[in-house]
Amino acid sequence: MRTQDFDFYLPTQLIAQHPTSDRAASRMLHLNSLDGSLKDEAFLDLPNFLHPGDLVVFNDTRVIKARLFGQKHSGGNVEVLIERVIDKRTAYAHIRASRAPKVGSQLRLSDAFDVEVTARHDDLYELLFLSESSVFDLLEQYGALPLPPYITHEATSNDEERYQTVFSKNLGAVAAPTAGLHFNELILNRLKDRGIAVAYVTLHVGAGTFQPVRVDNINEHKMHSELYNIPQITIDMIAATKAHGGKVTAIGTTALRALESAAQHGALKAGPNETSIFITPGYHFNVVDRLFTNFHLPKSTLLMLVSAFAGTNNIKRAYEHAIERQYRFFSYGDAMLIEKQQSQ
Repeated sequence: MRTQDFDFYLPTQLIAQHPTSDRAASRMLHLNSLDGSLKDEAFLDLPNFLHPGDLVVFNDTRVIKARLFGQKHSGGNVEVLIERVIDKRTAYAHIRASRAPKVGSQLRLSDAFDVEVTARHDDLYELLFLSESSVFDLLEQYGALPLPPYITHEATSNDEERYQTVFSKNLGAVAAPTAGLHFNELILNRLKDRGIAVAYVTLHVGAGTFQPVRVDNINEHKMHSELYNIPQITIDMIAATKAHGGKVTAIGTTALRALESAAQHGALKAGPNETSIFITPGYHFNVVDRLFTNFHLPKSTLLMLVSAFAGTNNIKRAYEHAIERQYRFFSYGDAMLIEKQQSQ
């Protein structure tokens, strides 16, 4: 398969720059991959497409204020994007500068604290924070919310609220699990009132989620790695759902990736782990029966994932339909509910 097979033209005006005034006010395109049918719906109608005894699984990661600005001690400005917090004083980061900082050099960030570049791992720099405060505390005090590259405004206080899910709790992501942004307490309660169970996983979304595939043959793409954790209670709830004939709905590709990663070697395995799973057409899904997701970037690994879930031709038609009907795209945009294709 070629990367070009997952390209499409998106008018710039369809890239949502701001969230809707109400979290739950988005549109929802329903794709039934069994017959290829498409229906224009409202997100508020989501509970009507699920059934008592079904299970929905959310990603409860919380976005950190991962963007920092500063200077090299030797001179020159830098922009730092924390990719992963390793421990209280160490993190991996992307660094943008006129010249790449050398291992052993120091950076002054936010004119408030210093970090030392202790190693380089491909595109990531290992940073030692030379402060008594923890990395998370420093980011919360001095960092900026890292909005996606296609959102053109600087993060505001509204973004700080709306670029987090209402159930976020585990700090560590540098991008939101955007399918979850649609949900408010009203919808969560409607799901529970309908007899639909709710469970959680944690996958700390990395900046690599926005990177297009740059090789022609997608099999040559090197996937970014992300940390995830699946509680035993979630695995028990999935087993109970399947045993009674219910369906598991992943809220977002990140929840799906966590679940499918934990089942790669057989039965679902609880606990923390790391994944670089790359799901492309032909993949056999072991856990997830239904996917609720936003619209994804051209040539992206996530577009390839939904193509694997629904069928490439179904996704192409769905995206053409969404563009024709002026759906809003990407993180702050509208959503899709996808029934899995039968062969998967």
